[in-house]
Amino acid sequence: MPLIPEEPQIHESAQGPRATPASGRSAPTPRPVPGPRPAAPPRPGRPGPVRPMPPAQRAPRDTAVAKPEPSAPAAPAAASTPQIQLIPASVEGALDAAEEAVDLLLDSGRAPGEVLVITTGEPHPWAAHELSFGDAAYWAQHDAGDDVFYTDASLAARAASRPVVVVAVNGGPDTVAATTLPLAHGRAGTLLIVCGDPQKINSVLGAGV
Repeated sequence: MPLIPEEPQIHESAQGPRATPASGRSAPTPRPVPGPRPAAPPRPGRPGPVRPMPPAQRAPRDTAVAKPEPSAPAAPAAASTPQIQLIPASVEGALDAAEEAVDLLLDSGRAPGEVLVITTGEPHPWAAHELSFGDAAYWAQHDAGDDVFYTDASLAARAASRPVVVVAVNGGPDTVAATTLPLAHGRAGTLLIVCGDPQKINSVLGAGV
């Protein structure tokens, strides 16, 4: 059986629209954008007039330089002396007057440890009682400085200084009073109170202090 040739089939491909140039017009050419302008060079300023400098002053050769003179040494301050207060009392009443003076001192605000009492005759009862326990215990209370300390003329040289010293001239030889009062004056820091015969006390203080 003879074969009949088939007619070839033509498949058309899809074609998009074609761009048609505008009639008689060409696309505008873009202009270049100008860049930043270079900064203008600074203008030279006008220099002001030059002011003349004042001439340096030179010290004349003939002028002598004054040298400071050494100052005189300061005078040393006078040593402070305690105030002396005299309480007239008899030999028998000197110890009572001393105890009253101590009470007034404590009432006025003095601390007990600031007061030292010295007797020229019989020792104070407190001192006699404390000495019965031995010298070590007696002087330990003195070193503690917590209370009024009572001593007699024979031991007064061992006592340390205190702001107030009270002396009861309650007997003993005149030589004891003459030795004790200058010693008490040296132990007193601010106040020395002496209870006894004013005539005897003034004669001793005037000669020995």
